[in-house]
Amino acid sequence: MARDSSDSTPIASRDALVGYMASGCKAPDQWRIGTEHEKVPFYVKDKQPVPYEGPRGVRALLDGMQGLLGWGPIMEDGHPIGLEDVTGGGAISLEPGGQFELSGAPLETLHQMCWETHAHMAQVREIAEPLGIGFLTLGMSPQWTRAETPVMPKRRYEIMRRYMPKVGGHGLDMMFRTATVQVNLDFASEADMVEKLRIGLALQPLATALFANSPFTDGRPNGFKSMRSQIWLDTDGDRTGMLAFAFEDGMGFERYVDWALDVPMYFVKRGDVYHDVAGASFRDLMAGRLDALPGERATLSDWANHLSTLFPEVRLKRYIEMRGADTGATPFLCALPAFWVGLLYDKTARDGAWQIVKTWTAEERQALRNDVPRLALDAEIAGRPLRAVAREVLALAHEGLARRAKRDVRDRNEEHFLAPLDEVVETGLVPADRILARYETEWKGSLAPLFDEFVY
Repeated sequence: MARDSSDSTPIASRDALVGYMASGCKAPDQWRIGTEHEKVPFYVKDKQPVPYEGPRGVRALLDGMQGLLGWGPIMEDGHPIGLEDVTGGGAISLEPGGQFELSGAPLETLHQMCWETHAHMAQVREIAEPLGIGFLTLGMSPQWTRAETPVMPKRRYEIMRRYMPKVGGHGLDMMFRTATVQVNLDFASEADMVEKLRIGLALQPLATALFANSPFTDGRPNGFKSMRSQIWLDTDGDRTGMLAFAFEDGMGFERYVDWALDVPMYFVKRGDVYHDVAGASFRDLMAGRLDALPGERATLSDWANHLSTLFPEVRLKRYIEMRGADTGATPFLCALPAFWVGLLYDKTARDGAWQIVKTWTAEERQALRNDVPRLALDAEIAGRPLRAVAREVLALAHEGLARRAKRDVRDRNEEHFLAPLDEVVETGLVPADRILARYETEWKGSLAPLFDEFVY
C-alpha cells in the first residue's frame, strides 16, 4: 500500500464496513490485474545494505526515480517515502528495511503487466547503477543480520516495530528482511469472491512451493526453501494464517468483516499524525470509546488502513490479494499473476481447481502450509505429492489463459508467462533448490556470487 487512506467519511455501522467490501464487485469485463513486487537493495561494491540517507541512499534513489518518471512524491515529516502516479494508478513505496516496491497499475492483460515490470526494472537500473546500487532477486535478505538492516522513516512502521515482538517471534524479520511478489484480482459478486478466496487459500501453499526462493539467513543456509514463508508462521497469529472460517457455511463479506474487527489495531491516522493504538479494538473506535482517542470515531480511511494491516495468506479488501510467494527473477514476477489469472479469471479453470481442493480438510490445508516452507514440492496434501497436484493445477492455468485469448503483438497468448513454473514442475526443482546446489558445489560455501548473478 503506497499511501495510507485519508477518506474521512464516518462509519456509522457494521453494515457500512460490509458495504465498503462489497463495493469492490465488478463485472468481468472490468476485471483487472495488479501486481506488487519487492526487491532488496545493496551496494554493489561491498555487498552492504543501503541506508535511507546519504548521497547514495534510498532517498537519493527515490529522488532520481521522481525525476525520471515525474510521479508525485509521498512525504512524511519532510522525507520522501514513496512515489505515486496519480494518472495511471501505479506507485513506488518502501518496506521497513528499504525493500523497494512497485505497486503496479490495474491492467487488463498479462502482456501489459509484464511490460510494466520490465519497464520498471529498466527505470530503476537507470537511476540505481550510477549510485552503485543493485537489487537481489531473493525472497529474503541473505546475509545481513537484523541489526545491520537499515530502518526506513515511516511512522506506521515505528508502531509495528514496537508491537510485533509482543505477538510473535519473527515479526521484525518479516518487516525488515523479506521480499514478496503478489497479485491483486477482482471479483464479480459475493459468491464469486468466496469461490476465489477459498481456491486461493487452499492453493496458496502450492504457490509458496513453486516460488520458494529464500534459503539463506545471516550468511548461511537456514534449513528452509522459503524462510520468508516460515517467518509468517510466527509473526502474529491474530492477523495471519489460512482463514479456516472461509470454508465454513455462510462465508461472505460479513464473516470477513467480523474477523477483521476481532484483529487488534496498529494505529489511527488523523491528518499527518499516526496515533499508536496497537492492541486496541476497532469496535471501540467505531463506538468512540478508544482510550487513546476519547470521542474519536471511525472513518472509511480508518477501515481501509486497518484492512491493510491484516496479513492472511489471501487478503480481502475491495479486491483479493494473493500473498504466498517469495519474490524472484523477472520471469517469476510475471509468472505469479499468470498462475492466478489462469486459474481464477476463467470459470472452467476455476471449477477444475475447486474440484481438486474441495475435499481437503482444514487440518490438511494447515499441515501443507506448515510443511511447504521446508519441503516445497516434496510436501504432500491429502496423501498426494504436492508436485502431482502442481501438474494438474498448472495445466488448468494454461487452459484458462488459452481461453482468455489475449494476444500480444507477436500473436502469443498469455500462456508463455507460465514457462518458469512449467520448468519447476517438470524438474521438481524450485528456485531455492538451484541456488543451494550451486552454493554447495561451484560456490564452495560462499554467498558472494549471489550478489553478481541473482540480481535484477
